[in-house]
Amino acid sequence: MVQARLVATLQPGGTAPAATPDAQGSTRRGADALPGGLTPREAEVLTLIAQGLSNAQICAGLVVSQATVKTHINRIFAKVGATDRAQAVGYAYPDNLADGG
Repeated sequence: MVQARLVATLQPGGTAPAATPDAQGSTRRGADALPGGLTPREAEVLTLIAQGLSNAQICAGLVVSQATVKTHINRIFAKVGATDRAQAVGYAYPDNLADGG
């Protein structure tokens, strides 16, 4: 999975930290491990954008609605200070988000 590889790549030594259960019992990795305060899902969407996928391809691959993909993209833009996909992709490269790890 892209998300797991992404998180593993961004950790010192190249290993992903153990996931910890939250109050509801689901396991989530801390957003502070990702650049720009991105959530793991936002980082995954940014990786897919950098790979050239359209919104329709992203929603099909992640099995989410187009509205959800658009929400993730808008949040990514806000967090990284981008106004379009090209700027977001430019942000992805220095942090090794462009290739998914």
